[in-house]
Amino acid sequence: MHHFNINRRRFLKGATATLALSAIGASALDFIYPDKPLRVALIGTGWYGKSDLFRLIQVAPVKVIALCDVDKNMLQAAADMVRQRQASHETPRLYTDYRKLLSENELDIVLIGTPDHWHAMQTIAALEAGANVYVQKPISVDVIEGEAMVAAARKYGKVVQVGTQRKSTPHLIDAKKNIVDAGLLGKVSHVEMCCYYHMRNNGNPPVQAVPDYFDYEMWTGPAPLRPYDGLPHIRWWRTFMEYGNGIMGDMCIHMFDTVRWMLQLGWPKRISSTGGIYVQKEGKSNIADTQSAIFEYEGLNCVWQHRTWGTPADPKYPWAFKLYGEKGTLAASTLSYDFIPADNGTPIHKDVVYEKEKYPEDLTEPAIELNAAPATRLHMLNFLGAIKNGGRPVADIEEGHISTASCILANISMQLGRPVVYNPQQRIITGDPAATALLQRPYRSPWQHPLV
Repeated sequence: MHHFNINRRRFLKGATATLALSAIGASALDFIYPDKPLRVALIGTGWYGKSDLFRLIQVAPVKVIALCDVDKNMLQAAADMVRQRQASHETPRLYTDYRKLLSENELDIVLIGTPDHWHAMQTIAALEAGANVYVQKPISVDVIEGEAMVAAARKYGKVVQVGTQRKSTPHLIDAKKNIVDAGLLGKVSHVEMCCYYHMRNNGNPPVQAVPDYFDYEMWTGPAPLRPYDGLPHIRWWRTFMEYGNGIMGDMCIHMFDTVRWMLQLGWPKRISSTGGIYVQKEGKSNIADTQSAIFEYEGLNCVWQHRTWGTPADPKYPWAFKLYGEKGTLAASTLSYDFIPADNGTPIHKDVVYEKEKYPEDLTEPAIELNAAPATRLHMLNFLGAIKNGGRPVADIEEGHISTASCILANISMQLGRPVVYNPQQRIITGDPAATALLQRPYRSPWQHPLV
């Protein structure tokens, strides 16, 4: 009897199984249940790094060879969880420097769950070491990093899947197929995207001594070194532009990427944005609490709005997108979708798929996003299928780059107070040397910015 048949049967009975089979092809199942477990490492063992790893463990036989984190307490806690969760019950090797991890281990897959300012260098280093990569969104903190990541993926012929798992979310796959592709919307000539979550951490903690278990110098890496004012994990680092691109880079990328996938859109022809800190001025946070952006296409504007204060425009869809077609409107989020026909036709509603019965371990996992778990599992299967078949995954690095870079370009537009037109062939902002200079952030010495 094949060692992993039980897993295989469990998977084939699941709600996402038919979606997975159509997404990855039946031949990929043999790869997903190979005789030899896939050798995996995780760099960045915080909340979402662990979550991604545990979803991969649920759908494929893997051996977690190594973990890396600059916080020794978080690293040890992750190692204990991995030992319990993986089939071998072995404890992975532990590292505080990702370069040492990559040089000392042969790996099939590297998962990257570090803060945004590390994604580019770690992805490229993992590719150079011969691994396929699953990297969290947004893929980069600047546009040239993203270009270098795409170039490295192609140079080394490896699969890079970006954690924009909305494209593997069952009810959104259904919406694309049965609403958008089926022509129920007709021609779409306007799109709205939004996030009204109050998720902008904004305190005034005092500067303090760095704890002995935390390597703050290594955590900061190529980013500017801020005075240490407490552990940056979970929400604190996201509130500073030094390490990311604000709510635009964190939340818009998910919705914009999903819209581009649904409507088959490439690079926007022009991007403009305005915003700033209009309300929450009391704390240290330097990301915008209010921002609007327009991503322009031929005969179509995709408009973004976020506020980290006040009430949502539509309480049912506080983080969402809406496609406005001549025949009707599609409103969609991670939790549901609603099709509202323009005539007196029948509205269509679908809810998120949960898999709580099938994966009871989800219910006891700390801080798990239950609504995203089936999507991430399917996203991992798609990633594995692309490795097996030599194709591109649904969230290929190039698609992740276009979505990430577009959000970064919106921030550049907001900073400069004028629209920007990006030329991906020349890697410049057309007719705007000052804007072009912002495509690449300066790195803190001795770190070297990756170049294309």
